[in-house]
Amino acid sequence: MSDQEEHSIPPTELQEQNLPQETEGNASSSSDSSEELSATQIGPGDERTWGILAHLSVLVNLATGFGGPIAALIIYLVYRNRSRFIAYHALQSLIFQLIGWYGGGTLIGIMWAIVGVLSALIIGVFLIPFALVFTLICGLLPLGTLIYGCYGAYQVSQGKDFRYWLVGDWVRGTLTGNM
Repeated sequence: MSDQEEHSIPPTELQEQNLPQETEGNASSSSDSSEELSATQIGPGDERTWGILAHLSVLVNLATGFGGPIAALIIYLVYRNRSRFIAYHALQSLIFQLIGWYGGGTLIGIMWAIVGVLSALIIGVFLIPFALVFTLICGLLPLGTLIYGCYGAYQVSQGKDFRYWLVGDWVRGTLTGNM
């Protein structure tokens, strides 16, 4: 078994784990082949929709500049006890947005603070061209986060198990307790 297979949980397994244990008798008492969902259960279609919305919360940043992680956090808090699938996608979207949007801005701020302090010693003046290039590169980080978030929403809409690079495995391990 490869490392990839060993650490991944298929989306169906994440969806199966979200059903509350107290509803064992409810399914057998129904004579219909169609089961009604209780208020705490979420259907697979709704899970997929909320997973998509968690990834698309990155678009909120276009209008507000900071609202995407807040929207992903709200989705996570509302559904964390009701659906592991939604919680997984919302939490990884939240963390990835924090890294992409706020991490890039923080790196730019630190770089210019260093250049400003070193300018007092004349060394910083020579660092300004490097700081400008670094600013342009880090300025693309939010754009990459935006594109990657939309790609994640597309993958979830297609029923595929989507994980953000570096973030997805960590979040999955946190939610399943396999760190």
